Amino acid sequence: MDLGDILTKEQIIIDLQATDRWQAIDELINNLVATGKISPEHHDAISAVVKKRESSMSTGIGFGIGIPHASTDLIGEVVGALGRSSKGVNFDALDNQPVNLVMLFLVPQGQFQKHLHTLANIAKLLHRADFRQALEQAPDAEAMLKIIKEHGTK
Repeated sequence: MDLGDILTKEQIIIDLQATDRWQAIDELINNLVATGKISPEHHDAISAVVKKRESSMSTGIGFGIGIPHASTDLIGEVVGALGRSSKGVNFDALDNQPVNLVMLFLVPQGQFQKHLHTLANIAKLLHRADFRQALEQAPDAEAMLKIIKEHGTK
């Protein structure tokens, strides 16, 4: 599953307000509720499972990237939201640098291979400096989605 398959422009927040990883996770989950990707009544349960996963080890993988993720039986398909922060988010990243791109994704419970495959695809794409730079400079969510779709096929 590629990033372009998961996101719509409505699921991209071009100016994350969060200052830490917990706020960023909440902001992205709120986006998934607002866009109808998860039910409002599942917000707290999904937030708890993502934060539990994040507590075990930060998903701030370096290079200004955070990829919080979790499996849950409260969704039927892979869903995600992308946030961009110009100020940077304190993510307790491996390189101790602030995170500018936060990609939250959720995978249905029991789909371990899909979970790993999705995580690997997202990490591989976000590790490319040209891709990150293009996302950071894009003027709006529509331009960001276009970049994601173009790079996802390379």
